[in-house]
Amino acid sequence: MNAIEETSFSLAWGKLGKELGRPKAVLCVSAHWLTQGSRVTAQKSPKTIHDFYGFPEALYHVRYPAPGDRALAVRVADLLGLSSDALTEDWGLDHGAWSVLVHLFPKADVPVVQLSLDPHASPMDHVKLAQQLAPLRAEGVLLLGSGNLVHNLGLLSGDPEAAPPAWATAFDRAVQESAIRGDLEALTRWESLTPDPRLACPSLDHYLPLLYVLALRHPGEPVSFPVQGFQHGTISMRSVRVG
Repeated sequence: MNAIEETSFSLAWGKLGKELGRPKAVLCVSAHWLTQGSRVTAQKSPKTIHDFYGFPEALYHVRYPAPGDRALAVRVADLLGLSSDALTEDWGLDHGAWSVLVHLFPKADVPVVQLSLDPHASPMDHVKLAQQLAPLRAEGVLLLGSGNLVHNLGLLSGDPEAAPPAWATAFDRAVQESAIRGDLEALTRWESLTPDPRLACPSLDHYLPLLYVLALRHPGEPVSFPVQGFQHGTISMRSVRVG
C-alpha cells in the first residue's frame, strides 16, 4: 500500500530519489522473482505485474511504464557468465520493483531491468554473484535490492502501527550493525545474527536482495539508512543506501 499511499516510508523514498539523481538505468533484484538459476528481463517495455491478492482495487490499476534496456540485460548476463537463454521476456516489473520505483523515479523515465533470485543458492553464492556486477556502478547503473530485513507475514499484526516484538528489532539492529561494519560474512551467516533468526526470516527471499547491495560497496564507503521503522509489527521497512 506504500505504492499508492502517502506514508513516512513513501515520502522518504521520494526524498531519496531526488538525492540520488537520475541514473543511466536501474538493475533491480526483487524478492518476488525466484527462478532456478539467474534470469534477466530483456524486453523493450516491461509489463507491470500485480503479483498479490486481497488489496484495494486501486493498487491493481497502478502501471509503471518504465522502458526496459536489452543492452543492459545482455551486459548483466555477460558479467554473470549466463547464456542467452537467461534473457527473458516472460517476466516484467513485479511489485517489489515498481512499488518503490514509483516514488524513486515517478516519471518512469529510467530504464529498468530485473535480475531474478535463485532460492537454491547460498547467501555467499549470492554475494559472489553480486560482486561480478561491480563494473555496472562505474557505468551509471543503480542497483536496487527490494525486500524486507524482517518479513514474517504469519505473525503480522492487523495494526499497521503495532510495535515490533523484541526478536524483530533485535534482528533489524543486528543487520544494521553488520552493514555499518561492512561485515558481509556475518550477514551471510544470518542464522547466527540473533537467537530467533527464523522468526525474522521464515524464508530468505526478502533478505537476499540486501546482499546484492552491500556486495557492491567499495572499501570505506559510507552506509546510511534513509528509511527506518516497522509496519504491522513484523515487517522492517529499513532501507540501506551505499554511497
